[in-house]
Amino acid sequence: MTVTLTTCNPEFLTVGIGEAERRIAFVVRRTKDDEPGATLVWLSGYRSDMSGTKAVELDGLADRLGLGCIRFDYSGHGQSGGNFVDGTISRWLEEALAVISHIAPKSVVLVGSSMGGWIALRLAQELRRRGISPVVQGMVLIAPAPDFTIDLIEPSLSDAERASLAERGYFEEASEYSPEPNIFTRRLLEDGRANQVLTGIVETGSPVHILQGMQDADVPYAHALKLVEHLPADDVVLTLIRDGDHRLSRPQDIERMLAAVAALAVP
Repeated sequence: MTVTLTTCNPEFLTVGIGEAERRIAFVVRRTKDDEPGATLVWLSGYRSDMSGTKAVELDGLADRLGLGCIRFDYSGHGQSGGNFVDGTISRWLEEALAVISHIAPKSVVLVGSSMGGWIALRLAQELRRRGISPVVQGMVLIAPAPDFTIDLIEPSLSDAERASLAERGYFEEASEYSPEPNIFTRRLLEDGRANQVLTGIVETGSPVHILQGMQDADVPYAHALKLVEHLPADDVVLTLIRDGDHRLSRPQDIERMLAAVAALAVP
């Protein structure tokens, strides 16, 4: 079933203090009374927001199943405040934690796309480390890109890009999805090393279903195989989609995502 995209009318949550203060836009669908199941949490990719096709389709699934759903925009994205160039994995993780804490669901299924897969893994780690709710009931990772700054960007930097990082603190790269270039800052790359997850066993404490296109030009499917190697303690399913690209937004891809989420969210 396809959900028609609509304009979000978000609420706002202030995160950070002083110069780090920013207003984070979020949209929440509350769980229907007496309806079992987890709240779905959408975690967008780099330069994506909560109004994208997959995010809205996820909200539609929550509506049909009577589940809660949380969508939000990272700072510098969509309807949230803050400057994009100030963004780091730590900063966006802080915002995810703040929004979830504010809404306070009892259990969640984390659904992360591309960079959102990295945020999802770090979010699960932080919730377990702090011993706070909610319980992570499951994770669906779509073309996940954990450690992408270390594994995918840094090794392929050109001399010109390295010079730009040293001189300007960032470099630009043409985007396939936008007329505006992608901007990668030295701060983002340095912070990425502080948030590495593919250095040992990643304990999520929940089942994980990974959806990965084999024609993905941004995150090669070998990266998903590497992630699986670091999830030996969990119930992990990897679905390789032979003709799938990075976005995995075709109707058949959306159906795979929704089926995987429903299987984890509903007892």
